[in-house]
Amino acid sequence: MESGFTSTYVELDFKNEYNERLKRAFTNPVEIVSVKGLQDVRPALRRIQEAVKQGYFAVGYVSYEAAPAFDRSYKVNDAAVMPLLWFGIYEGYTIVETEGAGDDFRISSWKHTQSEDTYHASISGIHEAIARGETYQVNYTTRLRAQFQGDEYALYKELCAAQQGDYNAFLRIDGHSVLSASPELFFSKKGNQILTRPMKGTVGRGFWLEDDKRQGEWLKASAKNQAENVMITDLLRNDLGMIAKTGTVSVPNLFDIEKYYTLYQMTSTITAEIEEDTDIEAIFSALFPCGSITGAPKVSTMGIIAELEDTPREVYCGAIGIVEPDGSSLFSVAIRTVRIDHASNVAEYGVGGGITWDSTAENEYAEVLTKALLLTERSPDFRLLESLKLEDGQYFLLEEHLRRIADSAQYFDYSFSREQVVKKLQNLALRHPLGVHKVRLLVSRDGDIVTETSPLPDMTPCQHGKNSEAAARTVVLAKTPVSRNDRFLYHKTTHRQVYEKHKQEAASDVFDVLLWNEDGELTEFTTGNLVVEIDGELLTPALDCGLLAGTYRNYLLSTNVIKESVLKVSDLSRATQLWYINSVRKWIKVMIIVGGE
Repeated sequence: MESGFTSTYVELDFKNEYNERLKRAFTNPVEIVSVKGLQDVRPALRRIQEAVKQGYFAVGYVSYEAAPAFDRSYKVNDAAVMPLLWFGIYEGYTIVETEGAGDDFRISSWKHTQSEDTYHASISGIHEAIARGETYQVNYTTRLRAQFQGDEYALYKELCAAQQGDYNAFLRIDGHSVLSASPELFFSKKGNQILTRPMKGTVGRGFWLEDDKRQGEWLKASAKNQAENVMITDLLRNDLGMIAKTGTVSVPNLFDIEKYYTLYQMTSTITAEIEEDTDIEAIFSALFPCGSITGAPKVSTMGIIAELEDTPREVYCGAIGIVEPDGSSLFSVAIRTVRIDHASNVAEYGVGGGITWDSTAENEYAEVLTKALLLTERSPDFRLLESLKLEDGQYFLLEEHLRRIADSAQYFDYSFSREQVVKKLQNLALRHPLGVHKVRLLVSRDGDIVTETSPLPDMTPCQHGKNSEAAARTVVLAKTPVSRNDRFLYHKTTHRQVYEKHKQEAASDVFDVLLWNEDGELTEFTTGNLVVEIDGELLTPALDCGLLAGTYRNYLLSTNVIKESVLKVSDLSRATQLWYINSVRKWIKVMIIVGGE
């Protein structure tokens, strides 16, 4: 396995001020501006400005360790390996049209470069600095590393798919590759308008829509996160004031919440008017590095960071972007960024968060883990799915099915038209006015609707209290647990690997497999929900144990036929009866084969 790039290559996939994505590839630079000495950073920016005035595009990065070039009081780690500044000068670009990429790479498990105890000690040190009045907030970061071999562009596309950020960048330069899937804008300059949008405040996504909304609402109302955000917003307002026309700095949006695949982020927007000929050197002198990745106040806080972080940040927490011939510029804050050293085949990922007096080491470490999910949690290609029972031209629990698929569409940001889905289902029902059928409804990310119909085999349902003598179907207990943190357990989709795995591990003659989570709590079957009778009560596992809220399960809960309960695997020995339920089969009596194969 080898990289697809043997020479310098830069690709930007940035969203512009019109909310349009600009996917541009830059090859064959007419000049490369690359410096490793602090004294050369400002002259390099001036050279970039000259090239832009001559009609060229300048694309590249400024590393975090370049900061002292703009203010000698900024302290950084002086062991940076990559250039402090690198820009390619280009006559033009090509539009990137290919969306897909292969998976021709191998990467080992990501390992933290410091122990959790060391991380906790650093947080204690920051609290002491806050108590001494040296800082209000410190953006403390740590590193994860892994061994990497293969096509780094394929990893880049996976990172972009997982983060779904607005400022993606791929750079292969000087024996290194930079893979950035940043969601954060550093600044955008167009004419005499400049805008910056610091990102500060994080919480993980919920697992189902209601849970997810609670998470977003919690972040919006969080006093701690608001305090962190407003500190950085004030810092950026002051920074912008250094180059803005008097009285033009404003904050049109405060505490906005942005949704990403694994987390929510809080942002605020600051705008200002500047002289149209304000050059890139002046902008970086005023704003760099971005306050969201330093803390406040900037000078003393960067000194604390330099003492606590034992490795350089490099491009991570720097800025990646473009300066165009018309003088406009667009730069990201280089977070959610992997750097690969091709000589050692080591990949490095920086991750961190803002530490204030109210921060706890435990919560901040959990936030680090949440932000690092980008490295391991992928957004697979899947369709939303509903299985409906069509009997004599009528759908059973149609409204419940429509509500559930609409909720999942909102959760995953899928295009969904209830009107079109209903029309499709109605037309299908007209073609099948008699008999019992199973209908599969599938909706893709862009809203394409597909229906599939099959006759439902004769299978006498066992209604509770009726047909109690019906033979029970045999089921087995899963051999290994599912993770309650797997979001796909809470949504009905075509991404069913976890279910297929457990079904394949069971003998072919068993009816289904009963799943359980890492805490020994029962969850569901691979194609239906569980109901157990214990002490005369009909109970079903609680939703947050990690399961799909089946439409028939929801109906039975709403009519008080069954109740939610946290059920342990050990509770099976207390159950007088077990049922498999879903909206197509309704009730089916089952019995567990202990140790069944």
